Amino acid sequence: MPETPAPLLSAADIRRIAAEIDLRPTKTLGQNYVIDPNTIRRIVAAADLSADDHVLEVGPGLGSLTLGLLDAAAAVTAVEIDPGPAARLPQTVEEFRPGSVDGFSVLTADAMAVSEQDLAEVRPSTTELSPTALVANLPYNVAVPVLLHLLAELPSLKQGLVMVQDEVADRLAAAPGSKTYGVPSAKAAWYSQVRKAGTIGMNVFWPAPKIHSGLVAFTRREPPVTSASRQEVFAVVDAAFAQRRKTLRAALAGWAGSAAGAEAALVAAGVDPKARGEVLGIEDFARIAQHRPDPHNQESTS
Repeated sequence: MPETPAPLLSAADIRRIAAEIDLRPTKTLGQNYVIDPNTIRRIVAAADLSADDHVLEVGPGLGSLTLGLLDAAAAVTAVEIDPGPAARLPQTVEEFRPGSVDGFSVLTADAMAVSEQDLAEVRPSTTELSPTALVANLPYNVAVPVLLHLLAELPSLKQGLVMVQDEVADRLAAAPGSKTYGVPSAKAAWYSQVRKAGTIGMNVFWPAPKIHSGLVAFTRREPPVTSASRQEVFAVVDAAFAQRRKTLRAALAGWAGSAAGAEAALVAAGVDPKARGEVLGIEDFARIAQHRPDPHNQESTS
């Protein structure tokens, strides 16, 4: 006889806990809580976690997803910016998953400022690993910068699944040449292979957002081989898409010091100066960054 799955938070549980701590969800913090257990199970299944994983969860809110993650992984560290829900989370875990208390920790902090050291200081006692997977319902208004910050800050993250605004999910997973390809797509590709893993409707949230959500899965990979730093490559990406209707020769003129300098860098990188940024992959941007003209040489020859 199949084992009955452990209960997850129902809509009534979530509203009860919210009332206990006098929580009124705000748009400022992007607080939309999943109230449908089947959606939680779907997210956890799509995350493809192993029993050894240490999961980093950003924006756990009242703990809907947290409980599902504790069922699937060795440990969960939650990062929550709102002190009220953060303080209540351990009690929710104690109530619904008493056997998982030692595998859970919470850090009250802004995920945009979290460091590897911060997480090490609150690591659950059941693991010695830094977080190996990111699974989170990210606030819509900061989803991309939070994801890019965590990928940069935590090289231990090998995979992940994040829920974001559906349109943002399309952008993150977009391939070069598509209309939705842009800065988020290129920068995410520096760290990982990214794909869209599904769409989530509006009615599974409280309060219900006015737009659908999308699931984005990523698998860590090595960045392109280049002598340029990540910051130098990302500067090319930013410049290329700041004026995406322009050719790269024109769009990169400021970055290179002149249109002629941009053309020289592009030719040296094997990129057509008349192309636009939306057709380039992250490897192309990395090659261009290697050939940025030396401003001192430009000055001496001008």
